[in-house]
Amino acid sequence: MDQDLYDEFGNYIGPELESDEEDEDEDVGRGGGMEIDDKEDDDAEMDAEDDEIPQNQVVLHEDKKYYSTAEEVYGPEVETVVQEEDAQPLTEPIIAPVKKKKFALVEQQLPETEYQMEFLADLMDCSDLVRNVALAGHLHHGKTSFVDCLMEQTHPDVVKREAKDIRYTDTLFTEQERGLSIKSTPVTMVMNDVRGKSFLLNVFDTPGHVNFSDEATAAFRLCDGVVIFVDAAEGVMLNTERLVKHAVQERLAITVCINKIDRLICELKLPPTDAYYKLRHIVDEINALLSTYSDENDEMVVSPLLGNVSFSSSQYGFCFSLVSFAKIYSDSYGGLNEYEFAKRLWGDIYFNSKTRRFSKKPAVSTAQRSFVEFILEPLYKIFAQVIGDVDTTLPKVLDELGIYLNKHEMKMNIRPLLRLVCQKFFGEFTGFVDMCVQHIPSPRANARRKVEHIYTGPMDTELAEAMFQCDSEGPLMVHTTKQYPTQDATAFHVFGRILSGTLYAGQEIRILGENYSLQDEEDSRVLQAGRLWISEARYKVEVNRAPAGNWVLIEGIDQPVVKTCTITEVSGNDQAYIFKPLKFNTSSVIKIACEPVNPSELPKMLDGLRKVNKSYPLLNTKVEESGEHVVLGTGELYLDCVMHDLRKMYSEIDIKVADPVVAFCETVVETSSLKCFAETPNKKNKVTMIAEPLEKGLAEDIENEVVQIGWNRKRLGEFFQTKYDWDLLAARSIWAFGPDVTGPNILVDDTLPSEVDKGLLATVKDSIVQGFQWATREGPLCEEPIRNCKFKILDAVIAGEPIHRGGGQVIPTARRVAYSAFLMATPRLMEPYYFVEVLAPADCVSAVYTVLARRRGHVTQDAPVPGSPLYTIKAFIPAIDSFGFEVDLRTHTQGQAFCLSVFHHWQIVPGDPLDKSIIIRPLEAQPAPHLAREFMIKTRRRKGLSEDVSINKFFDDPMLLELARQDVMLNYPM
Repeated sequence: MDQDLYDEFGNYIGPELESDEEDEDEDVGRGGGMEIDDKEDDDAEMDAEDDEIPQNQVVLHEDKKYYSTAEEVYGPEVETVVQEEDAQPLTEPIIAPVKKKKFALVEQQLPETEYQMEFLADLMDCSDLVRNVALAGHLHHGKTSFVDCLMEQTHPDVVKREAKDIRYTDTLFTEQERGLSIKSTPVTMVMNDVRGKSFLLNVFDTPGHVNFSDEATAAFRLCDGVVIFVDAAEGVMLNTERLVKHAVQERLAITVCINKIDRLICELKLPPTDAYYKLRHIVDEINALLSTYSDENDEMVVSPLLGNVSFSSSQYGFCFSLVSFAKIYSDSYGGLNEYEFAKRLWGDIYFNSKTRRFSKKPAVSTAQRSFVEFILEPLYKIFAQVIGDVDTTLPKVLDELGIYLNKHEMKMNIRPLLRLVCQKFFGEFTGFVDMCVQHIPSPRANARRKVEHIYTGPMDTELAEAMFQCDSEGPLMVHTTKQYPTQDATAFHVFGRILSGTLYAGQEIRILGENYSLQDEEDSRVLQAGRLWISEARYKVEVNRAPAGNWVLIEGIDQPVVKTCTITEVSGNDQAYIFKPLKFNTSSVIKIACEPVNPSELPKMLDGLRKVNKSYPLLNTKVEESGEHVVLGTGELYLDCVMHDLRKMYSEIDIKVADPVVAFCETVVETSSLKCFAETPNKKNKVTMIAEPLEKGLAEDIENEVVQIGWNRKRLGEFFQTKYDWDLLAARSIWAFGPDVTGPNILVDDTLPSEVDKGLLATVKDSIVQGFQWATREGPLCEEPIRNCKFKILDAVIAGEPIHRGGGQVIPTARRVAYSAFLMATPRLMEPYYFVEVLAPADCVSAVYTVLARRRGHVTQDAPVPGSPLYTIKAFIPAIDSFGFEVDLRTHTQGQAFCLSVFHHWQIVPGDPLDKSIIIRPLEAQPAPHLAREFMIKTRRRKGLSEDVSINKFFDDPMLLELARQDVMLNYPM
C-alpha cells in the first residue's frame, strides 16, 4: 500500500473507502475507517503476530501489517520501550528531572603544576623517595592552612583562582561553612628538600576537633609518620596530647611543627628572649608526653637540633628548620657549612662576636642565645619594618635582603605585603620537606614495623616477607581505611595503601571484610577494580596502576566494604589474613534515635544510614529491639554533621530526631550474696556461678589489648599473677573476655577436678562462653553492656549423653545464671564522663566554675597558659549533662571561653537502680541518689521493656526457694 496515504502518526488520510453499513459503528477509531474483519481466527492471527513485531519499530496500523522504524517516524536515535501496564510506581515520574547534586568543590580539569604529572607517576615506583605523612594537631592550629601553602608552591594557578577564605582541602561545603575540617583529606605532591632533591610527599590533612579524631585514626593507619602541629601561642592542648599518645600507639615516627609563630610577635608582643622560652617550653612539653607514653626501649625525643622540629606561620606563608635558616646565611655569606652552623642555633649557646666562636657561657651578661640572635631577631626586624616603616626604611631593608618588589606590590595592604616579603625571604618549604625526609621513614624502610603492627597473620610466610620488602612484584595486599563519596553521593571511592604487589585498573580482586578469617570465609567478595586515582583533594589524577608503598583511590568496589578491608589477589593468595580493624582513641557514647517523617520512606533512610556508616569511621548504627534506629557518635558536633549528611546527601528525605541520650553500662560493686545456679530446660544440666567486680585498671588493660585472650595459658597466668595478684590456678583457668574478644569482663572456670567432671565441662565450654558473651552484651538492668565484672563458674553438672547437652539447652541457661549472679552482686549503672578543657581569660574563670557546678562537673586543674593572658581549666563532666554545655559556657562568658570535650572514663551513677522506694515524678529534677533509678527506668521505657527488673524471669523455681530460705528476697523486686 502507498505510504503517502498515511500521516506521520499512522493515521489514514487518503480517499474514503467503502464499508458495510453494519460494520460502520465498530470501525470508528479502529484504523481510520478501514475495513477490518472481526473473525475469531483473525484475532488469533493478530495475537500471534503481536510477538513478531520487529524490535524498535512502530505499528502503523491496527491489522499489524505495516511497520515503520521509530527513527523514520520520530527522528534519529529514538528507542521504543514496550512496558507492561503499571510497571512503574506512582512515586516515580515518567520522565524524571535531571538532578545535579554537588556537595563538594571539585576541579573538572587538571590544574597546572610546577612538575609534570608523568614525573609524579614515575616517582611512585621509587618507594625510597616516597613519604606518607599525616598532619595532626589540635583544632585551629593551622594544619589545613599549612597544606594551602604547600599547594601554593606546587599548584600556583589553583591558589590564584580560588578565594583566599576557602581552604584548599576543605572540599565539602559543610567544612567551608563551619570553618573547620570534618574529613581527613589526602594530597599527593612532589617537593624538594634543602639540597633540591625531589620527593613524593603523600600528605593527609586531618581534622583537629576531638569529635573527629576517628578520621585521624584512619589517616594514621596509612602513614609512616606524623607531623604534630602546635600553635605557638596556645601551646600543647587537649587534642595535641591525645594525638601524641595515639601516634606512639600506632608506632609512627613523630615530628613537630610549631605553627603560628607570628602570634608571638603580633598578638602576644613577646620580646625575642621570651618568645624563645615559650618555644622551648612547647618542645619540653611534647618530650614529656613522649617519655610518658613511649616504651623505655623505644623512647622518642624531638628537638630542633635533631631536625625533627620546624617553625612556621601558615598565615604568612613561611616555614623553616634550623638547617633551612642556616642555608639562608650560607647562601648570603658563602663558605658556611649549614649543617654545622644549625647545630649551634638552639639551646644555651652564645656567639662571641670578638672571638667569632660559639660558647656555652655568655661572654657578657647582655649576650643573647644564638637562636634569638640569628633567627628570632632577624624575623622580628622583618615584621617590624613591614608593619611599622613601609614607606621610609622598608625599600632599603628589602634591597639589603635581595628582595625586589614592584610598585604595585609595595602598595599592598600590610598583611599581604608581609606574606609576600616572608615568602620571598624564606623561599619554599624545604625545611619541612627535609624534616619529613630525614625523620619519617620511607614505605620500604618502615614496612616491617608497619606490617608487624597491623597484620593479623603469621610473620614467617612468603606473603609477610613480600610486605616487609614493600615488593611491587610480590602478591597484592592493600589495606583500606577510608571511603570518599562520589560527586552525587550515590557511591563511594575506597582509599587505601598498597603494602605489596601492584594494583591495576580493571583487575579482578578479592575483598576481605573485617569478619573474614581462614576458618570463616563468608565475609569476602570477588570484584573488579574500576579506575584508579591519585587523590589531590579537589581533583584526581588517573593512573593505570599503583605500586607498593603508595596510596590509591579505587572505583567500583565499595559495595561490600563497611569500615576497613583487605584487598588481595583472586587466586594464589589463599593464606592471606586481614589487617586489623581500626583501634580508636575515643568511644561513641552519644545516642540519637531517628525515623523518617514519612513512614513510607523508611527504606530510603536505611539506605542513607548504610552510606553514612561507611563515611564516618567511628559511627555506629543499630536497631533496638523496640524497632528504633539508633545512631551512636562521639559528640554533638559529630552527630550534627552525620545528620546533615544523612538528610541532605545520602537519603534526601525529612528525618525526625529524638533528644540525644548517652550509652550506659552495667556493673557490680560486691560479690554475689549467694551461689546462683540454673538448670537447663531438660533438667539434665546445672551450672552454678557467682559475680564479683574486677580489679581496678583490669578492664582498661583488656580494652587496650595490654592483655589478650589469645595468649597461651602460661603467659596469661603470669600476667594476672604478677600484675593483679591472682592465684595461678584461677589465672590459668580464664575462659573468655566479653563481650567479644576485648570486652571488659572475664569468665573464669573456678571448678575443682575433684567435684566436677572436667572432660564433660570442656564439651560445653563453647556454649557457656557464648551464653556469657550474650549476657555481657545486654545486661539485665536495661539491656546495656556489662562492664568490670568477673563471672566465676563454681560448679557444673553436665549430662553424659551429647544429645542432652546441646547449645540450645546450655547457652540460654549460661546467660540466665550469669544474670542471676549479676543481680545478686549489688548491681549498679555506669555513665560515661567527658574530660573538658576550657580556654578562657582570667576574669572568666569563676563563670566557668559556675557553669560546671550546675552540670555535676568538677574541676581538676586550672592554670595560666605560659606567656599568654589565658587560663586553661580542666574538668570532668557527665556526658548526659554535657548537652548544650558549650552554648551555656559562651553565654556566661560573653563568648570569651572556648571548650572541647572528649570521652574519658566510665563512672558509677549514684544510687541503687533497684530501689523501689524511689518514686520518679515527671518533669522534676531528681536528687543525686535517685539518678541511677531514673536512668534505668527511663532507658527501659525507651526500649519498650517492662518498667522494672524482675528476678522471676531469670531464676528457676529451685533457685527462688533457695532465695526464700536464705531470706534475701526482701531487697529484690519480684
